[in-house]
Amino acid sequence: MEEHPVKTPSVSGLIVALVATVLLFQTLPATAEIYKYEDRSGNLYFTDSPMKGVSYTLLWRSGNDPRFGSYSRIDIAGMKQNRKRLSPLIDRVARREQVHPGLLHAVVRAESAYDSRALSRKGAQGLMQLMPATARRFGVRDSWDPEQNLVGGARYLKILKKMFDDDLELVLAAYNAGENAVRKYGNQIPPFPETRDYVRKVISLLGNS
Repeated sequence: MEEHPVKTPSVSGLIVALVATVLLFQTLPATAEIYKYEDRSGNLYFTDSPMKGVSYTLLWRSGNDPRFGSYSRIDIAGMKQNRKRLSPLIDRVARREQVHPGLLHAVVRAESAYDSRALSRKGAQGLMQLMPATARRFGVRDSWDPEQNLVGGARYLKILKKMFDDDLELVLAAYNAGENAVRKYGNQIPPFPETRDYVRKVISLLGNS
């Protein structure tokens, strides 16, 4: 599918952008994604086939595509650049909060692909995909602030490590599904496909870090 450019500065432009998006939805197959890209001139593009090396924002996803999990907004194309930019901060927070840097990197990559503006369908936000209640629990005022988000996620991991006696699989399962879910199933990984896939993915990333 070709890209659909729309000029965005005016209100009428925004209306046209909305119409263009609706038209795209009507022509998509059962499993598809819609991406947005704005160039330097302010032209807004909608496409279901993002070009490599261009930073797109995922606006919408249909069907069950495992590449994106439950994300509704994530910058996949910018992962390499975001990782380079944010790695020093991640390492610094990990040392300060006494969490293994490799673990923090693996969780960040699995959760958000290093996109500090990532947003899930369920409302999880930022690098560590903190739910609003989790953010409040760990004193995070602004989940879109990379450092605050990392600190909140690192502190949650640290508590989970203590709670589950450093059992990494249970720690990751609890981070994904909640500690109550792990307890409910007798301190075992809950039988949720998403959670089991998540645990395997993070451990794999940790092993390759």
